[in-house]
Amino acid sequence: MGFIKEFREFAVRGNVLDLAIGVIIGGAFNKIVTALVDAVIMPLIGKVIGDPEKFSTLTIGGIKIGVLLQATLDFIIIAFVLFLILKAVNRFRKTEEVVAPPPTATEVLLAEIRDELKKK
Repeated sequence: MGFIKEFREFAVRGNVLDLAIGVIIGGAFNKIVTALVDAVIMPLIGKVIGDPEKFSTLTIGGIKIGVLLQATLDFIIIAFVLFLILKAVNRFRKTEEVVAPPPTATEVLLAEIRDELKKK
């Protein structure tokens, strides 16, 4: 019974739930970015190159450069959006300044002794 209770505490811990939500949202966002790249960006690049219909079949030296370019664009867009999200989150976080506690009486006394010894 202890194992099940321990697993339940682990599974409902805040960090695990946040991570699960992040993975689900990331998967959905990946579909949006892939659709954007497939439907908008790659056809535009295809028109510039001259083959808007079959860009994914573009190969250079046996490498499917169209697929590689599409995956690279997906990554760059996702990384850029995540950067913007993290930048916005960090802006709204409160920065707490850590205030050092005042020195104790012993520390004050030791500092005075140190200062007197430096004078001699």
